[in-house]
Amino acid sequence: MENYSIRKIKKEDNSAVAALIRAVFDELNIPKVGTAYEDPYLDLMFEEYSKPKSVYYVVEKEGRIIGSAGVAPLENEAETICELQKMYFLPETRGLGIGSQMMAKCLQSAKDFGFEKCYLETMPFMLDAQKLYKKVGFEYICSPMGSTGHTSCPVWMLKEL
Repeated sequence: MENYSIRKIKKEDNSAVAALIRAVFDELNIPKVGTAYEDPYLDLMFEEYSKPKSVYYVVEKEGRIIGSAGVAPLENEAETICELQKMYFLPETRGLGIGSQMMAKCLQSAKDFGFEKCYLETMPFMLDAQKLYKKVGFEYICSPMGSTGHTSCPVWMLKEL
């Protein structure tokens, strides 16, 4: 895919990012209860990721947001552990290497913030995402970490940074 860029979220991106995430949930029939869909700040992503040691990126093509992901401290865990959060892409962007680029940007930001480990949660049927996570060094763990509130995400992974 040509003519796209990865950049930090801006306040004016909030509604487009929320719409993108909700659209992917609908497309993939991801449960809405106990997942990121219910997060109270889904419509305020710029504000949420303006907090310390947090960053959220969007993929933009021709003025349209087509993907997003971020990192932030993992709530109720050691200060050295972050979480890869809300990594979603529209169908047209999948399989083109953009996810790998976004992942690299997020993990570099996590290292720059001083995190030593990165945690994530995902759904069992999101096999392409899990393939990408494993490719960059995430490993499956047997129980959840922190307090994400995402009780419907039963796949947990961790990576040393």
